[in-house]
Formats: sequence, structure tokens, C-alpha cells
Amino acid sequence: MTYLVVLGDGMADEPLPELNGKTPLAVADTPYMDRIASDGACGMVQTIPPGCLPGSDIANLSVLGYDPALYYTGRGALEAMSMGINLTPDDIAYRCNLVTVQDNIMQDFSAGHISSLEGKILLDHLNLYISSGICYPGVSYRNVLVLPEGKGSHTTPPHDIIGQSIGPYLPGGPDSPILNTLMRTSQEIFSHHPINQNREANNKSPVTQIWPWSGGKRPSLPLFKDKYGYRGGMISAVDLLNGIATCAGMEIIQVPGATGYLDTDYNAKARYAIEALKRLDFVYLHVEAPDEAGHMGSLDEKILAIERVDTMIGTIMEDFNGIIGVLPDHPTPVRIKTHTSDPVPFAILGKETDSTSHFSEAEAKNGMYGIIKGTEFLPLLFS
Repeated sequence: MTYLVVLGDGMADEPLPELNGKTPLAVADTPYMDRIASDGACGMVQTIPPGCLPGSDIANLSVLGYDPALYYTGRGALEAMSMGINLTPDDIAYRCNLVTVQDNIMQDFSAGHISSLEGKILLDHLNLYISSGICYPGVSYRNVLVLPEGKGSHTTPPHDIIGQSIGPYLPGGPDSPILNTLMRTSQEIFSHHPINQNREANNKSPVTQIWPWSGGKRPSLPLFKDKYGYRGGMISAVDLLNGIATCAGMEIIQVPGATGYLDTDYNAKARYAIEALKRLDFVYLHVEAPDEAGHMGSLDEKILAIERVDTMIGTIMEDFNGIIGVLPDHPTPVRIKTHTSDPVPFAILGKETDSTSHFSEAEAKNGMYGIIKGTEFLPLLFS
């Protein structure tokens, strides 16, 4: 038996007046997700444990069966593992966004989804002027800052404060003097850099500074194969998911054209998932696009991203005869443009059946599985 999980990041939402009280997932044209729900069974899953912040790090650890209370150290450390950064026991790795702040207001947590090459040029230049840490370029705005002998800090994800003054959300705690100094230095270094001059000349958001958040030490996870007895693989375009997979000893399946944004190659992800399942027992296929649309506050883009995920699922189901599950990791409501902790719907095809007829938040609440914990999802899939 082979198993596939399709994780539509941030796909869940809230009922919206402009959709007559329905959610984007409920109104999107999703015949294949609906088939999984109608021919299979549904439920709700609480991916964010009580007391945890609603993020993809916490949620995906939970869905993969790793209790965040035991294994989570910080998002930056997980992304560092994906990037091959060799963290010493004394290092703290922070996720380091390239952002746009204007008049002290967080305007864009992604600096207009800056290209990876532009980001690398800026961070390489910044590294020439700092000695208390080092920035490692990643994909687009997603990068890592490592502080040797770091102590940790209280930080805020930049996507949580869009349109707000950054003053109340600057880092606090032991590492805050270093982090705030690095942020101010980046403002000075980036302000007249040719990359930004070119972006502004082309009406693109400039990169005004770095924004470090979610620091942590090197994590240690039990191997997926030892935990479940299955050979697992990960398909994702973002370092966070690949970092979790690296720590869990899962195969990282690189897909050309996978971007972690709205323009990702859904068809390529489907093809690579089908091929991977010829040699693996389990594949976790993660798609970032619905979450990006939610952070943008774009209802149309979110519905389109959900429909593209569904088309991808349809391509896979033409050649897949195993057990398939579909779910979001957390809601990213377009109204508030950030994550919430509400339970999310899931559907599983290939096991039991219930009376659900389509895949949505409201329908899944009536499913036979009720509400389960995030760490209970894969054991249910594999049982």
C-alpha cells in the first residue's frame, strides 16, 4: 500500500459575506477534492496545539506526527537544516525575511517577492558589514540569519503585522541588541544599493531591511522510517518543509518549476509525486500558493490556487491507487491576511466512507472522524 498526503498551505478560511457566507474552499471548483470527500470520509484536525502560535512550522510538524511541545525549537533552525547550514550546539538560527518598511509601517513581508538572485546579492553585501552574525541567502524573501552563541529572542512574524507600525514588534530578549543593530545596519546598507534603485525604477517594492524571527537551535527528530515503518518523501518548494523532512530522514524530492508562490508548476509536482510513489511508501506533497494568496488578501487568487491544487490532485489520481489524504495546515483568512489556530478540514480516500458530499470546512465538521489532534492524522491515515 502507498500513501499520499496533499497539503494545501493556508487553504482553509472563514465564511465571507462576498461569498454569501461561504469560504473560498467551499465555492472553489474542486471536483477531485470533492470526490475524496464523497467517496471517502472527512473530519476536522486541530493542527495548532493550545498555547502554540499558528504557523506552518507548528502545523506541519503536527500533521507529520511530531509533537511541537517535544521537537519544535524554532522555524529558523528547521530552514537552516534544509539549506545545509551546519549549526553548532551554540548557534541560534533565525528566519530572516527581506521586507519593505516605509514610514515605520510594515508594507510587505516579502519585498514584492524579490527574486532569489536579488536577495543573494543584497545579503552577500550586508555580510561584508556585519561581524556578529551571518546571513544565508535562501529562496526569494526566505533567508536565514545565524548568531553564534545566540541566546534567543522574542520576535514577531512580519506577515502578522502588515499595515502596522513595527515599533511594538521589534525583537526583545537576550539577542535583541544584536538583532536590532543588524536590522538598522541593513537599512543603511540597502538604502542606496543598486538592486533597490533598479527595483524602484521598475515600480517594484524595495528591500528596506532584514526582519529576523523565530530563532531556534538545531532540532532533533525521530526518523520517519523508524516512527512509522514507511519510506517517506517530501515535495515542497519551501525550506521549512524540506528542513522538517531533512531532520526526519525523508527523501527531499526536488521539482523543477516549483517556486513556493502562485506561479508554481502544479503539473510538475503531480508528475514527480507519481514517480516518487513507485519507490517510496509515502509522499507528503506541500503547496504554498493558497497561503501566499491569503497573505496577499486576494480572494480571487486564493480560489484560483485552490482550484489549481485540485487539478493537480486529479492528475495524480489518474495513476494512483493507494490511500490519499487532503488538508490545509492552518487557515490563512484573506480578511486578516495571516494565520489562525482554528481546526481545518481533512478528507481521506481509500479507508472508510461517510455521508459527506464535498470538501469544505462546514461539510467536514459533519464527517465521521470528528475533531482529532494534528499528531493523530498520520496514524489515522496509516491504520
